[in-house]
Amino acid sequence: MKVTDICELEKIAKNIRISIIQEVYSGKSGHPGGALSCADILTALYFNQMNINPKEPNAKSRDRFVLSKGHASAALYAVLAERGYFDKKELATFRNIESILQGHPDMKKIPGVDMTTGSLRTRAILC
Repeated sequence: MKVTDICELEKIAKNIRISIIQEVYSGKSGHPGGALSCADILTALYFNQMNINPKEPNAKSRDRFVLSKGHASAALYAVLAERGYFDKKELATFRNIESILQGHPDMKKIPGVDMTTGSLRTRAILC
């Protein structure tokens, strides 16, 4: 399902921003700024550009997305729920200890997450 109408994409992005705020509020923690800053980009990718199918989240021919700033997970979760990878009701469990939706995405627990990521950091390799 490729959404090509700009007004429809704007509406989806607005819903995603609302979901981000609701997630962070429900979880009583999170990084709303980082998540909100990528809502439009994720909307364009997941609803217009990427070759994905929520009914086949592990299809070999799918496009893959890696959220390098894992602390913006609320945005990725909102997009995945909006796209149909899991029920939107799950967003209310964001960062709860029993939830699959933790502070950083986990590819083993969340359909549609292609790479487990964490906080940004610099690594030094010593030889």
